[in-house]
Amino acid sequence: MIAIGGAIGTGLFLGSSLAVRLAGPAVILTFVIGAVISLLLMGALSEMSVAHPTAGSFGVHAEIYLGRWAGFVVRYTYWAVQAIAIGGEATAVAVYCRWWFPNVPSWIWIVGFSAGLLWVNARSVGSFGTFEYWFAMIKVVAIILFIVFGAAVLLGIGHPAIGARNFTANGGFLPKGAWGMWSALVFAIYGYIGAEIVAVTAGEAKDPERAVPRAMRSMVGRLILFYIGSMIVLIGVVPWYRIQPGADVTASPFVTVFQLMGIPAAAHIVNFVVLTAALSSINCNFYLVTRMMFSLARGGYAPAAFGRVSKQGTPVNALIVSTFGLALATAMAAMYPRSAYVYMFGIALFGGLFIWLMIFITHLPFRRKWEASGRPRLPVRMPGYPVTSIIGGLSIVAILVTTWWVDGMRVTLLAGVPWLGFISLCYLVWKRANEAQGARLVGGSPLYQVPGTTKINSE
Repeated sequence: MIAIGGAIGTGLFLGSSLAVRLAGPAVILTFVIGAVISLLLMGALSEMSVAHPTAGSFGVHAEIYLGRWAGFVVRYTYWAVQAIAIGGEATAVAVYCRWWFPNVPSWIWIVGFSAGLLWVNARSVGSFGTFEYWFAMIKVVAIILFIVFGAAVLLGIGHPAIGARNFTANGGFLPKGAWGMWSALVFAIYGYIGAEIVAVTAGEAKDPERAVPRAMRSMVGRLILFYIGSMIVLIGVVPWYRIQPGADVTASPFVTVFQLMGIPAAAHIVNFVVLTAALSSINCNFYLVTRMMFSLARGGYAPAAFGRVSKQGTPVNALIVSTFGLALATAMAAMYPRSAYVYMFGIALFGGLFIWLMIFITHLPFRRKWEASGRPRLPVRMPGYPVTSIIGGLSIVAILVTTWWVDGMRVTLLAGVPWLGFISLCYLVWKRANEAQGARLVGGSPLYQVPGTTKINSE
């Protein structure tokens, strides 16, 4: 449930209209393609997480099997992406609250909710899990009701039947052609990004060999059901050309379906749901950035203080320093709303896709080296290796390239590529500083997890 909460954000409730605008009814196939890529990713990541259940997850995997540059860049990129996402979601929380209370300043909502979620994450993993479970439950229930009510509208239960005419009317199933279906994947795949949280939590799982694969299979299966089911209902109930993007909650296709069913105060219900979706995202991202900074500190890439934990086993110092991203992103979004936030989103999208690409690339040498070392056969194995990992990686590259030709998304590469250059330069500076101090750079340094889990070494 927690993993699903991390993957399902406000994009499904409000942002799905962007994908529909590009693809029309074929957006259903777009989300199917996204689901297939996600399945490939979960297969590769599940295998590596069972082998190395650590708080740094794919960042540690990259360091072990690709080298220190990869470990440095992957972890800092993920940390920066999630920190920026926290600022974006905090700003979204203020927008949703102001829809009800227009006279209350935005900063009050941002500071208030952020402080509350910081307190939750600073207490213990159990506190995080409890809050996230109920946040996720609200989103899941809303999606299930959306699918059930939408199916009722299509079938004529309590409402004149709409049938299947909207799937082929108004230009046919592919009104924008195959390119429209593919280009919409830029927005659809963003909805699946976040599923990797299961791997990050592997370091604190009691039985990762069983818990991680089971959680990943369950999460991906439900994501496919929810996303594709929602798109089928959405396209079937509302003619695709009437679904227009918008920042206001009334632009949400969920509102349209609930209103057709005669649900009172549909806009208020959906506003509550997207508010909890944003809070859920902040909560998950606080967890993620904390564990990633903790991993960076334990790997020697960040000050050692960030690798210490409280009596409750929580990396509080890593949590505190990670709020810098929240403050920076929120301030930039407030001061330069027309440019800075767009670039922050571009970095976030690029970063998410880059992380997925690196997971696929890491999996290629992982399987080969694991088997060559004579270690026991893993209980979870990616089928079709190495072809499936190669297909997954090439798909991510194709999506990144596609952003250049999607209106408003060219910023993904314009912001992401310079970021990759910047963080690589930071690695070179860090490496030179450590060489000057006589640090041992070959073979890696010990990498640890949160106390209570198994320590691993980079081999």
